[in-house]
Amino acid sequence: MPLALTPRLLRRGLELFAVISLIGVLLVLVFFGENLQGFLSGLANLRWGWMLLGLGLASMDWIGGGTRLWVVARHVHPGVRLRDMVIAGGMSAWAAYLTPFQTGAGPTMMWVMRRAGVRLPEAMTSTFMTFVATVIFFAVAGPLAIYLGAGKSLAEHNVVLGITYYGLFRASLRIFGVIGVVMLVTMIRPTWARDAVHWLATRLERRSHRVAVRIEQLREGIDRAHECLVLFGNPRGWLALFWAVLLSAPSHANKLLAGYVALRALGIVPNFVDILLLQTFITFLLYFAPTPGSSGLAELLSAAVMKIYVQAPSLPTYILIWRFINSYATVIVGSLVFWRWLRRGLIGREEAVLADEPA
Repeated sequence: MPLALTPRLLRRGLELFAVISLIGVLLVLVFFGENLQGFLSGLANLRWGWMLLGLGLASMDWIGGGTRLWVVARHVHPGVRLRDMVIAGGMSAWAAYLTPFQTGAGPTMMWVMRRAGVRLPEAMTSTFMTFVATVIFFAVAGPLAIYLGAGKSLAEHNVVLGITYYGLFRASLRIFGVIGVVMLVTMIRPTWARDAVHWLATRLERRSHRVAVRIEQLREGIDRAHECLVLFGNPRGWLALFWAVLLSAPSHANKLLAGYVALRALGIVPNFVDILLLQTFITFLLYFAPTPGSSGLAELLSAAVMKIYVQAPSLPTYILIWRFINSYATVIVGSLVFWRWLRRGLIGREEAVLADEPA
């Protein structure tokens, strides 16, 4: 089925992301910062070595995410190039930041993979496996951090009604755990997923003749995607997934380490593990945010959480650095790449990203 992800929609998402993010920063400056002079003073006294490190960290949306995608894609499409997967991974993150609930990530990743010559079923399976790797990574990393005693100091900070940041982290971790179980069941029993999709297709066919014709064209692709998923059931497939889970650490490094780097850029030396746990907590809560790139919500939530460590005059500066590392840099670079594609003829195409032709 076509997905209504068009150049016009992405341009509108970019506009909303910029406007809402600006509003979010201004609200942080008004409600959390003390004065404009303190904000400007913070900008003038940054540790630029840490800022340079943050710039390299921001590239992990591309390098880390692309390498992880390459590891799983080459298992179902031998010969796929790492360079193409780096572009697909980066543009997927870019589209995620410009769409509500990150809904643009998957379609854009598959579309860029199609441009690189990867067939749709293989692209769909590879995209699904990267999501599986993400869920497993967070479902494992969270309990491990708790087991090692990280973040116990967070239990001392209440949010409301006696609820602590530590308690919220544990609650959000359970959500990822449940999703992880569902993903693993899908991998272990891929036939169930195929049969469920065919059942849904049959129900849709009965409702509309036009839909029936379209779905009939896609049935071959559904079966091929099932075959690709089965390929991950052998030892080499599980090894590829294992590497994808490990590579989820660098692919999400800009989100998990941005807080620590931003604090060091301000001259603050916090407990590394506590900050890592806090950033994981923030990532969990913002993962399915309704605004493009969690704009507005990210700035306000991070300010509310990180005021534990950052004094009021420096808080707006911290938010700008933190957001630049975990999203603004990717949005800027991705927009330049997208603009180049528009100049080369993409502009005006309002067809769905995945609607070129069936499998």
